[in-house]
Amino acid sequence: MGKLVRMISSDGTLTVMAADTTDIVERAQAIHSTTNVTTAALGRLLTAASFMGAVLKGENDSVTLRLNGDGPAGSVIAASDSSANVRGYISDASVTLPLNDKGKLDVSGAVGTNGTLTVMKDLGLKEPYIGQVPIVSGEIAEDITNYYAVSEQTPTVCALGVLVSKENSDVLTAGGFIIQLLPTAEDDTIDRVEKCLEKIEPVTTMLLKGLTPEEICRTVLEGFDLELLDEMRPAYVCTCSKERVEKALLSTGAQELEQMAQDETTEVRCHFCDRVYTFTAAEIRALAAKTVK
Repeated sequence: MGKLVRMISSDGTLTVMAADTTDIVERAQAIHSTTNVTTAALGRLLTAASFMGAVLKGENDSVTLRLNGDGPAGSVIAASDSSANVRGYISDASVTLPLNDKGKLDVSGAVGTNGTLTVMKDLGLKEPYIGQVPIVSGEIAEDITNYYAVSEQTPTVCALGVLVSKENSDVLTAGGFIIQLLPTAEDDTIDRVEKCLEKIEPVTTMLLKGLTPEEICRTVLEGFDLELLDEMRPAYVCTCSKERVEKALLSTGAQELEQMAQDETTEVRCHFCDRVYTFTAAEIRALAAKTVK
């Protein structure tokens, strides 16, 4: 089961979160039959969404991240609730690409470098908060860092990683960390963080060595006195149901529903979990009747 921890420095100048999302990414891979590179792309965005969900205050709050790039994988979407549980999908999970010039999975090539990252937060208000920034690299971690800097004016360091076996495409490990400076941070805090980051290993290396999320936080910010705020056990959780699908069908309107009712059955597949909901012609006609009341 996944684990996410949130910590704060004792002097109140920064927060840090770290997560092991290996189980989450394994589940996403199983549902969507992703290739190595699309597993990495979707897995990174799911981890980022889990971090954003972990700081939501309301029980029913949620956040959705959408990467719309010009790469062959198309849109990548990840959503999280306030317990850091996530779900997501990628438009074309079958994309395969050669390794990049660093010998790594070419996530940027799959996602694309032109497009937007959109973050939508549903905080129970009349309208959701929506922030949108251009994609800066398509590697996802840099794009999350840029989002925080531009849309939320929060100095942030984000690292995300997914390691996939070259032999059988198994997810070996996945996770990340995110450091954010608080308004009380001064230049010396920034200097200390930068020196810490100069010598850290990739997050997947730390996870393979057996470091827990809490140990990753302390390793990344060596020399800082960190206090544990909370820990969560995020999982891949889809919120779909037949009732929700019915609402989506109702939104298509009576004319579209009447056309669907010409078929003996109508199948609707959930993008997030691949579950199929089947409606009979009678059920579709009943929904059509509701739209004209």
